[in-house]
Amino acid sequence: MIISFFDFDGTITTKDTLWQIIRYQKGSFAMYTGVLRLLPALVAFKLKRIPAQEMKERVLTHFFANMKEEAFRRGCEDFCAIALPKLLREKALATIQQHQQNGSKVVVVTASPRYWVEPWCRKMGIQCIGSEMEVANEMITGRLLGINCNGEEKVKRIRQEFKLESYRVIYAYGDSAGDLPMLALAGDKASFKPFRG
Repeated sequence: MIISFFDFDGTITTKDTLWQIIRYQKGSFAMYTGVLRLLPALVAFKLKRIPAQEMKERVLTHFFANMKEEAFRRGCEDFCAIALPKLLREKALATIQQHQQNGSKVVVVTASPRYWVEPWCRKMGIQCIGSEMEVANEMITGRLLGINCNGEEKVKRIRQEFKLESYRVIYAYGDSAGDLPMLALAGDKASFKPFRG
């Protein structure tokens, strides 16, 4: 058996979809206004004074806290159908389709919440492993459930889902330091920033 793991943001897509889902659901004006309000935290994050999970939760909380989960979900599904196709790398799509034709199981492993990745994955016949968002009283809180699915957490989540020893070949594709532990699973079948240009 063969299995292929793909990072999503920056690997399959040309842009970070966190900001794209904000723009799609809230509009450009609200996005830029929010960026200004979050600027001190964003600067601190760039300087590595705020961890990635805390920064992501601050952003999600600012834009989506107290939004009805059903409305958020619908907006994410619409985003996948309407806006996401314009952000996809053709070389990445071709590679995914080639793996599927060769009988490989294809899995997206992303730090992005599954809300706006899984609908696209479902359409493509791909399994999705991603960060989980907390919902309380049918409302988005902005917090994550558990650990941000990045770095070593990607490997942990993969191993929870799959017995890797059962696969004779493992492929992995990524574009950032947060993908390196996942890429290490694939050995010489790992590809770093393979779809650029």
